[in-house]
Amino acid sequence: MPLTYTNTAEYSQIIDDLRKSFTNNLTKSLSYRKRQLRQLCKLLEENEDEICDALYKDLRRPKTETMSGEISWCIKESLDAIEYLDDWSKPEYVKVGIAHKLNGCHIRREPAGTVLIIGTWNYPVLLLLAPFIGAISAGCTVILKPSEVPENTSATLTKLISKYLDQNAYRVVNGSSEETMELLQLRFDHIFYTGSGRVGRIIMTEAAKHLTPVTLELGGKSPAIVAKDVDISIVARRLIWGKTFNCGQTCVAPDYIVCERSVQEALVKEFPRVIKEFLGENPQKSKDYSRIINQKQFDRLNNMLKKTNGKIVYGGITDRNELYISPTIVSDVTEDDELMQYEIFGPIFPIMVVNDLEEALEFISSRDIPLAIYPFSASDKTIQYILDNTRSGAAVINDCLMQASVMTLPFGGQGHSGMGSYRGKGSYDVFTHERSVMNTPYFCERFIGFRYPPYTQRNDRIVNWLFFSRWKGRSLFRGVLGAVIVLFLAYYSHKAEKLVGYVKNYFS
Repeated sequence: MPLTYTNTAEYSQIIDDLRKSFTNNLTKSLSYRKRQLRQLCKLLEENEDEICDALYKDLRRPKTETMSGEISWCIKESLDAIEYLDDWSKPEYVKVGIAHKLNGCHIRREPAGTVLIIGTWNYPVLLLLAPFIGAISAGCTVILKPSEVPENTSATLTKLISKYLDQNAYRVVNGSSEETMELLQLRFDHIFYTGSGRVGRIIMTEAAKHLTPVTLELGGKSPAIVAKDVDISIVARRLIWGKTFNCGQTCVAPDYIVCERSVQEALVKEFPRVIKEFLGENPQKSKDYSRIINQKQFDRLNNMLKKTNGKIVYGGITDRNELYISPTIVSDVTEDDELMQYEIFGPIFPIMVVNDLEEALEFISSRDIPLAIYPFSASDKTIQYILDNTRSGAAVINDCLMQASVMTLPFGGQGHSGMGSYRGKGSYDVFTHERSVMNTPYFCERFIGFRYPPYTQRNDRIVNWLFFSRWKGRSLFRGVLGAVIVLFLAYYSHKAEKLVGYVKNYFS
C-alpha cells in the first residue's frame, strides 16, 4: 500500500481544528476517552492480519513477534487504561498542615492540550500507539506522525486510524524529515518522540523555540555483563533471543557483552548451538528470522562488519538483495573498535574481554548512560555491586528485553538514552498536567486577618505557629483541637453540606 504524504500547507489548519476541539472540551469526558480506547482495541483486533501482513512486507517479521512485540501489548495497555482511568483521573487530596485544613487542597489532573507523537520504524505500531493510548487517556487531542520508513505499516495505520477514531480529535500526518521539520515549526503542548539521539536533539531544539515540553525515547549501547558464575547455556539462550528478536532492531536489545576471557570462550562455544536450535542450520531460510528494514540500514551494518578488528567467530553472512544479515558473533573486540562506537541496532554481537568486574564497570560508566543494562550472575552480592556502580534507564537481572513487558514499570532512559518515561499509568501522566487547587471559603475571612497589614509581632507568632511549626506526628491534643475547629467553622458558616468534605480533608 503506497504511503501518501500530507500536504504541509494543511498542517496549520489541522492543528487549529484540533485546538478548537480541545477548547470545546470534546476530549475531556472520561466516557469519550474510554469510547476512543475501545475503538483502538477494535482497530487492532479486527485488523490483526492486515497489520501483521504490512509488517511482514516491511521487516519480514514473523507474526508471533508482531503479536507479542506490538499488537497484544497495545490491546492490553488500552484495556488497562479503560479499567483504571477513573482512578487515575480522580482528584488527589494532599496532606496539609493545620493552617490549610479547610482549603480543600488537591491535585486536579488535566490534559496537556494538543500534542504531537512521532513514531519510529523498528516497532512502528507499538511505538506510535503506546504513547497515543496515554494521550487519549489523558484527554488530549493528538497529531500522530508515523515513520515514513515502514511504508506499508504506516499506510495501513493511517487508513485504519482515520476509519476507527474520531478525526475531530486525532489526526495522522505523513511525510519525510523535511515535512517533519515543517511540523515542528508549529506550537504543540507536548512532543513525544521515539528514535535516534541525533534527531532527538533536533526535536528538542525546535521545541525549545515554543517552550514545549518533550519526552524523548532514544536508545544507546545497552551492555550485557556476564559474570563467571553463570549457567552458560541459560545465558546464551536469553542473550541470543534478545539479540535476534526483530533481527536486533530493538532499542533495548543487548548491544554488546563484557566478560572475562573464560566466559567469552564458553559463550563462543554455546552461541552457535543456540542459534541453530532457534533458527536452524541456515537462519536465512528460517521463517522466524526478520530482515533489516532497508538498504541504508543494511549498508551501515555491513560496513561495521567490514571495519571491525574483532574476530568473527560465527555468522558474518550478508545478502543485500534480501536485506539479510546472519546472527553474527564477534569476539575480542576492543573499546575503540568500530562496533563499540555507536548503537549497533542489528544482529551483530560483539564481545569485549576485561580482566575483572571492576574494569567492566569502569568502562561502562565512562560511556553514555545506556537505556538498559543486563547483569548476569548467580550472586546477589555481585548483582547489587553492579547496580550500585552503574547508571541506566533500566536494569534486568539475568534476562533481557522483558522490562518492556511490565506496564507498571516506567520505560525510559537518562541523558543520551532519553528524557522522561512512560507505559501504563506513566503514559497517562506524560500527557497530564497536575493542576494545584485550593479554596479559601469566605467564612474564613474573620479568622485569617492576621496575614494582612499592618503586621504585628502577635500576628507574626500566629503565622509562624500555623505555617512553619514542625508537628511531630498527630498528637491527641492536635487531633482533637483541629477536629473541634473544623466542626465549629463548618457549623458557624451555615454550610452543613460541606461538613463531611472538611472533616475528610482534615484527616487526609
